[in-house]
Amino acid sequence: MNAQHEDRPEYEIARFLRQVKWLALAAVALWVVWLLSPILTPFVLGALLGWLGDPLVDRIERRGHSRNLGVGVVYGLMVLVVLAALLVLVPLLERQVSTLVQAGPEYRDWFLQTALPWLEKKTGMDLLVWLDTDRIYEWVSEHWRQAGGFAATMFGYVSRSGMAVIAWVANIVLLPILTFYFLRDWDIFVERVASLVPRDHLGTVSRLARDSNEVLAAFLRGQIVVMIALGTIYAVGLQLVGLKLGLLIGMIAGLISFIPYLGATTGVVLAVVAALVQAQGFDLKLLVLVGVVFTVGQLLESYVLTPRIVGDKIGLHPMAVIFAIMAGGQLFGFLGMLLALPVAAVANVLLRFAKERYRQSDLYMGEQPVIVLDSYVDAATLEQAAGREPGQP
Repeated sequence: MNAQHEDRPEYEIARFLRQVKWLALAAVALWVVWLLSPILTPFVLGALLGWLGDPLVDRIERRGHSRNLGVGVVYGLMVLVVLAALLVLVPLLERQVSTLVQAGPEYRDWFLQTALPWLEKKTGMDLLVWLDTDRIYEWVSEHWRQAGGFAATMFGYVSRSGMAVIAWVANIVLLPILTFYFLRDWDIFVERVASLVPRDHLGTVSRLARDSNEVLAAFLRGQIVVMIALGTIYAVGLQLVGLKLGLLIGMIAGLISFIPYLGATTGVVLAVVAALVQAQGFDLKLLVLVGVVFTVGQLLESYVLTPRIVGDKIGLHPMAVIFAIMAGGQLFGFLGMLLALPVAAVANVLLRFAKERYRQSDLYMGEQPVIVLDSYVDAATLEQAAGREPGQP
């Protein structure tokens, strides 16, 4: 009886209106996130850190200790890791930046005397003329109004940048506080969200949440380890082959290695330029050694680090990863780039579930699905199954 009522047009219209209502609510939620994106970054980072530390807190609880003790231990470990990283990396980075500043004139001379003439020769464009100070002054004098407008724009940008710096400082101060609260109350947040799920959809939502949690754990925890490992491999390798800025370049390449191929490509370009400037010419041995370092790093990532640490649970194509990061940055700025890959991983889980439901639907199976017992059944076998001799009409 209920099935007959559900087939009536008014029930179809009511179902459609409910779907439109949920789509409208989702659109409003995205609009609110877009409006609040400048202040949401510390909350998102705090939630991610709380989620990463919650399994260890739960493990301590299962051994008979209190939640507060587990939170204190895990939070203390997080603080110690951050402090140790700062104590080790800040002096190293300071020396690398000092080396880069001291080598600034060498990079300038290389750019003006080597790189630009080579580009002029290859492209046929007169690029050095535009770097002449007299020509720049003449161009500014001819376009003083545009220059004045540009100056006003730059002043406004600098003012906004000052506010952005204040906002970043506030975010840094808020991050450890928010991380503590997310870590302490993570299970409470999960229970409250679960209590709002409609009871007839609880099984499906629980399954999707479990799958999404596994995918995110495989990605976030694994990718962080891979980034640190690659940064260490590149930095140590470039330092050992004699590149003065090897530590800085290796760390940059490792940190952006979560974008497929971008970390290695950026590292190779920066390392080659640094090698050319350092050698004041073409040092074949140094360039070959730089290539060996990045080749070894890519081989270790492809065949050891990523398969063993991250695994294949995510299933995101490199183009999908690049698109997700670019789309997130375009829509929500830094917050969007931060959430791009976790959201893409969860969306991939939902798409797999939608594909599974589609394969079970009448639209895919048809009104009278045919059951095939084998992947290949010839005509003679079908005729014998029907009780006829092969070739008999």
